[in-house]
Amino acid sequence: MVNYPNGKFSNRSKVINYARRGMSLEEDLNLTNKYYLETDKAVIYKKPTPVTIVDVDYKSRSTAKIVEAYFQTPSTTDYNGIYKGLYLDFEAKETNSKTALVLAMIHPHQLEHMQRVVKHQGISFLIVRFSCYDETYLVFSTDLFEFISSTKRKSIPHSWFIEKGILIPYNFQIKVDYLSVIDSYILGGKI
Repeated sequence: MVNYPNGKFSNRSKVINYARRGMSLEEDLNLTNKYYLETDKAVIYKKPTPVTIVDVDYKSRSTAKIVEAYFQTPSTTDYNGIYKGLYLDFEAKETNSKTALVLAMIHPHQLEHMQRVVKHQGISFLIVRFSCYDETYLVFSTDLFEFISSTKRKSIPHSWFIEKGILIPYNFQIKVDYLSVIDSYILGGKI
């Protein structure tokens, strides 16, 4: 029980974990990629989404605000870059679901792009965070394609990620250390 100066009392019995509050997968990946770049480990960037600006509220340069815009073309995947001479290309998805990732979150043009990357010997994968469990998985595109072609399901169960995905380690300095998974992949002779 807390007795506040204004005379009000608070009895919070619920334990709240603030450790990663407000951190989204994208923010964590951007921090991770910044770390990789600053330590000269890899060069990986988030791809900008191509948009066409239609209308700007331009009262002054410092207060200009985009009022209307639309996507030019569907983008490919979220991130790409180079690591140890290998081309990496991946999509990142985050879900609050406890049971599955809805397949509609991965667009057909993204899957097509991932297939092209694999065809040309690049390393393509999907990083998925189940926020409710604070778990982040890396799934190689070939496993994803196999799942999609072998089922009529409209979602990928959490249990499939546990079985086929690789849990990405989290630490304070490297938020989503996916290159440690890529290193294991390389050492395992998959390339």
